[in-house]
Amino acid sequence: MTASLQPLLAADRLADKLSLIDLPPGFEISVYAEDVENARQLALGQHGTVFAGSHKAGKVHAVTDTDSDHKADQVYLVDQGLDMPSGLEFRSGSLYVGALDRILRYDEIESRLDQPPEPVVVSDAFPDKTHHGWKYLRFGPDGLLYVPVGAPCNICDEPGFAQIRRLRADGGGMEVYAEGVRNSVGMAFHPRSGDLWFTDNGRDLLGDDLPGDELNHAPQSGLHFGYPWCHQGDSLDPEFGVGKSCSDFEAPALTLGAHVASLGLTFYTGSQFPAEYREQLFIAQHGSWNRSKKVGYNVLLVRFDGHGAVTGSEVFASGWLQGQDNWGRPNDVLQMPDGSLLVADDQANAIYRISYAGRAE
Repeated sequence: MTASLQPLLAADRLADKLSLIDLPPGFEISVYAEDVENARQLALGQHGTVFAGSHKAGKVHAVTDTDSDHKADQVYLVDQGLDMPSGLEFRSGSLYVGALDRILRYDEIESRLDQPPEPVVVSDAFPDKTHHGWKYLRFGPDGLLYVPVGAPCNICDEPGFAQIRRLRADGGGMEVYAEGVRNSVGMAFHPRSGDLWFTDNGRDLLGDDLPGDELNHAPQSGLHFGYPWCHQGDSLDPEFGVGKSCSDFEAPALTLGAHVASLGLTFYTGSQFPAEYREQLFIAQHGSWNRSKKVGYNVLLVRFDGHGAVTGSEVFASGWLQGQDNWGRPNDVLQMPDGSLLVADDQANAIYRISYAGRAE
């Protein structure tokens, strides 16, 4: 890090730090909301409210922009004292919150932000292990709610964990959709095929460069993605992989880099960005915590061809990491109705807005 960057990193105003963010030509980034403690997964209400879960804070926030100037006017506290309420989804006027061992629902929440209702327990049938216990919620095209259940360890074989489950909106009919998923904190459904795509964080303690995080494709139920026996589609675990073959499991569609902590993701379907970004995938990479040199701390763009197949990836937004100093950690992305992209940052307690200021194609 050069001396010229030190004043920016020390700046009190978050808006000043955003000059450090690198974006493709024509794109701009601004502060959408501040003081959103430990902002994690984002969800959009039907009337434009942006909801943010948290992992460490135990809180759920609601952010409103009543004058439509693309900057929050008020941040509401929906609930607090919850156990790792990081996962959020919105459907039919209700906010669904994925806490450690349960799914909660807040009905008619957008009309009750001043006095939020008591939550309804949709399901309390999830494990209470805190290791990889944070949730990420997505309703699929089938109307079912998809929820990951992370492994309660770095590497282990524990029945009932390392799964993606799905259930009805009323909490019934829970079933396992995918297995061998160590720690997924990001799911999205392709806008045309309706197929599930999800990120999965690789295990630790195999060195700086192994194994890579995964972008996985699960077009049907019953698939196994390898954990704890095989990592990144081609690397057997030194302990659990003995006698196994990676060919017996689903390989990732793309490896995303070791320890980059690939989390929330979304397919872009708006018209504000140039046409080359439509139906492409944005992934928030939270950044490494146990690598000799830090990596990640950016927003990745994954390219798809016209048939829905992955063709490659590139960094879309970077600058939260300067040298070995990080001042922010992206962890989720959300497309807004105007086609802009929101990015949650749980280190800076903020939500950013990325927009395109150039001429649309």
